[in-house]
Amino acid sequence: MRTDLTTLAAVRNLGILAHVDAGKTTVTERILYATGTTHKRGEVHDGTTVTDFDPQERDRGITIFAAAVSCAWDGHRINLIDTPGHVDFADEVERSLRVLDGAVAVFDAVAGVEPQSESVWRQADRHGVPRIAFVNKMDRAGADLDRAVDSIRDRLHPAPLVVQMPIGAEDGFTGVLDLVRMHALTWADGEDTAVRGPVPEELVAEAVRRRRALEETVAELHPAALEEFCDRESLSADTLAASLRDLTRTGDGVVVLCGSAYRNRGLEPLLDAVVAYLPSPLDVPAVRGVHEGTGQERAADPEVPFAGLVFKVSASATGRLAFVRVYAGTVEKGDTVWDPGTGRAERVARILRVMADRHVRLDRAVAGDIVALAGVKSARPGSTLCDPGAPLLLEPPVAAEPVVSVAVEARRATDTGRLATALARLAEEDPSLVVRTDAETGQTVLSGMGELHLEVAVEKIRRGGGPEVAVGRPRVAHRETVVDGVTGFVHRHVKQDGGAGRFAHVVLDVEPLGPETGATGFEFRSAVVGGRVPQEYVRAVEAGCRDALAEGPLDGHPVTGLRVTLTDGSTHVKDSSDTAFRTAGRLGLRAALRACTLAVLEPVAEVTVTVPEDAVGSVLGDLAARRGRVTGSETRAGAAALTATVPLAELFGYATRLRGRTQGRGTFTTRPAGYAPAPRPVTVR
Repeated sequence: MRTDLTTLAAVRNLGILAHVDAGKTTVTERILYATGTTHKRGEVHDGTTVTDFDPQERDRGITIFAAAVSCAWDGHRINLIDTPGHVDFADEVERSLRVLDGAVAVFDAVAGVEPQSESVWRQADRHGVPRIAFVNKMDRAGADLDRAVDSIRDRLHPAPLVVQMPIGAEDGFTGVLDLVRMHALTWADGEDTAVRGPVPEELVAEAVRRRRALEETVAELHPAALEEFCDRESLSADTLAASLRDLTRTGDGVVVLCGSAYRNRGLEPLLDAVVAYLPSPLDVPAVRGVHEGTGQERAADPEVPFAGLVFKVSASATGRLAFVRVYAGTVEKGDTVWDPGTGRAERVARILRVMADRHVRLDRAVAGDIVALAGVKSARPGSTLCDPGAPLLLEPPVAAEPVVSVAVEARRATDTGRLATALARLAEEDPSLVVRTDAETGQTVLSGMGELHLEVAVEKIRRGGGPEVAVGRPRVAHRETVVDGVTGFVHRHVKQDGGAGRFAHVVLDVEPLGPETGATGFEFRSAVVGGRVPQEYVRAVEAGCRDALAEGPLDGHPVTGLRVTLTDGSTHVKDSSDTAFRTAGRLGLRAALRACTLAVLEPVAEVTVTVPEDAVGSVLGDLAARRGRVTGSETRAGAAALTATVPLAELFGYATRLRGRTQGRGTFTTRPAGYAPAPRPVTVR
């Protein structure tokens, strides 16, 4: 192994992505074990894993918080983030993907692509993160690599580039055939390292067929490979490997490997694939930011001015750490850095290499590193830290919009202040948690991504030495939308009280944004001709319209799913101003909405319920009672997997009901599916 692990070309920043229970934490543990970072294999069911170090993670047996670790393999430094797989913690995945250069997507060999697998894949698509796929649990009953690959092709739509085939099946799974180099890797029971050998004679024909299929697929996608394939009617191992690397990094294909992380089979070739196919910081585009309205790029070079993005904050009574991806330059202990978002200078007290809940002190961090900084007090997730002499503001990850809320209060009145402090700390660590005070009831309302998300947050207060908390019944976040709009709605804002007057005249068209009531979002257009409303006032009208969306006329829910067009208007030579037109936009749209036909929307989720076949009828009936709409079903290893779209409000307490109807044998997973009309649309005229 080379001793130089600091060069950028030898760095891999990657995440482990998967549906809950696909085995990504076990994959992470086996990677740490295979690289010699740990000397004992941690197990999720024993609560001994490195990355699931939080007591709640160990009690629940799932990953809740993204955890960063670092290890070395074949002369490369691998900075790895184990991300949550539960839908309620998708915002942790979003923030992690923002700072990663590559990812390993883990799939269950029996279930294939599951709902949250698809969600995190789409998140990675949005961030342009190259991926390789690892089909895990090949030793399970019903495991089928080809079926899992078909689900990747059908549901995720990349070109799967299968570079391995399994040796044996289910309990007899003993190793893999490398279709690139055409050799076998086998693991004996009780052994941690693979034995390399020739392809077994009985598997030669199948291996040749699969290698040929791989060559043909690669040749279709890669021009250089196609040229060699046409000349030689085959591809050399070196050409094939180089083409796989190019296709992975452009996103035109996804390399697929297989193994069993629990039995420690397939991890060494997975690490080799990470090094061979996923990009280094030098292989990704230079980070882009803005300074004083001008776009700038900063290369991944230790010699340029420092720039980094905070993607996670850990705030506790014992200290505060800001987890930072260093995109450019170098930061040293004792340096002063600039936060352009808050306009504050911060001193870096310590730099730490993160190993989940353990840390190694560093003197400096350079471009490509993922480290934790102590002493940075004002930074929040999404904050930029940069060289004070070369300011640069990077685009932050977008925080998810909360969909579930509960009322919280301290059981003892004397603990109200302590509760406020604890809630502020929660919101500081997790931007997808929102704390507000209800204007009508005066209650403190905590909003998040799901029932489990809020349950974990409240439990974190209790376990962190906070006050005892009383929690109200969860409520979902409704929206209001336009069903039938209005055209030519005229609004005049005129005010004259002795001083400078205000005058703004606008004419608005309001219409649904999409063909379906459930369409979300907001669009503003201007169709004014002849300069009747100057462009600077058009922007003010748009800002006013956005202000009006905060509360709808039905029940005060935010308004979404509409398009507003400014068609006409007029100005006054003295009394018109930005303020007047912004006020006209706000009041005019509010009045126009009262003239529209509106409907209430509620959040819905796609639910996949896996139950024994003898319980299907009972479960279908229960889903129907919950206003669920069944969209599909399939059989998986003797069990039925039902897919349905169900209002989120109807899923509170569903886990307990499902266990009762299936004698504890049923499981379910969810993922957000947008908004749909609530049962009783309301019309305001």
